[in-house]
Amino acid sequence: MKYFCVAFKQKNGMQVEIFLIIALGIFLGFFIQTVIGFAGALIALPILLFVITLSDAIAYISLFYFLSSIYLVKKEWINIDKKLIIKVAITAIIGTAVGIWVLNFGKPLILKKSLGVFLLIYVVYSFYDVKKFKSSKIFEYSFGFLGGFFSGLFSTGGPLFVILVKNATLDMKTFRATMFGVLGLVSIIRVPMISVGGILNWSHVYYALFVLPFFLLALFLGKKMYSKVNESVMRKSVLTVLFFSGALLLIRS
Repeated sequence: MKYFCVAFKQKNGMQVEIFLIIALGIFLGFFIQTVIGFAGALIALPILLFVITLSDAIAYISLFYFLSSIYLVKKEWINIDKKLIIKVAITAIIGTAVGIWVLNFGKPLILKKSLGVFLLIYVVYSFYDVKKFKSSKIFEYSFGFLGGFFSGLFSTGGPLFVILVKNATLDMKTFRATMFGVLGLVSIIRVPMISVGGILNWSHVYYALFVLPFFLLALFLGKKMYSKVNESVMRKSVLTVLFFSGALLLIRS
């Protein structure tokens, strides 16, 4: 690892410390993503924001979401609720486009603070045993749009999609697989959009190749852990991390 880091810095110019934090964020985020079906960006983004800008963090996370979606959707295709994905596709795509537009023209500091508030609200929501909402087209379209919006803005539309998908699925296997499907749809749309918008460029793709081994390890270990993990313990651990991440984003300038 020491030889790799020295060689990386000599050849590529990025500070080794920055590279390792990016690699750590991507590893932790997509490990959790693979185990529970969502929260990849919620975990990775606050970590990446300690060393790189919001737009750069979104670019890296979007790339790895795209790659993970290809793998996970293929693996879980048989368990995905395709009808639900079709229902929310249009509103999710529109929401993603609006979120990316706001990311391009919004103020970074305000957006970071907004993300911190968003994380804390989600943690508070998740700690309570909230009953299912009454299903309706307005409910599905609204949460489809909001999920797409936050996916475009922060790559963190997962919590909104969780509410939608949990309301429509009966078991954990279908929920987890359908979350992969919904996030996969958004990822396929988001990458071309942020490329056209100038958020994602070839330098992100280049550096992402060095992070790729950490990402692949996260998928491998997450798949192994899924069959053994205690869902309640994992849920509480994730919420604890998200709480401190949100708090840090609010207090950091």
